[in-house]
Amino acid sequence: MDAELDPAVGDYTGKRISTLANAVYIRLMTPLGSWWADPTVGSRLHELQRNKDLDRIRVLARQYAQSALDPLVRDKRARSVHVQTYSPEKDQSGAGRCLLLIEVEDNLGNRESYSYQIKVG
Repeated sequence: MDAELDPAVGDYTGKRISTLANAVYIRLMTPLGSWWADPTVGSRLHELQRNKDLDRIRVLARQYAQSALDPLVRDKRARSVHVQTYSPEKDQSGAGRCLLLIEVEDNLGNRESYSYQIKVG
């Protein structure tokens, strides 16, 4: 069991969890190559902040997230990981944001869904 990380603030919540929530959070929010313990952990999602808010950025976001989460399957911590992206309408407050919708099936067959909002453009 791990201490739970709160994705909104990146701090511990004081609760214990037995899911892959922390592993997903760390792999998505850590810039690839910047973690001292393992330079292969992380994603390239932080690079999207400098790009224009275009449809192709959603494709890159999905690819970057999937690539960052694939080691969970290779390490047999998860059976499968599926990533989808959703773009809020431009006229709403979500402009410049990309929502990642992630479904992870752990090695016991339990399914968990996570969503993370990343800044683009």
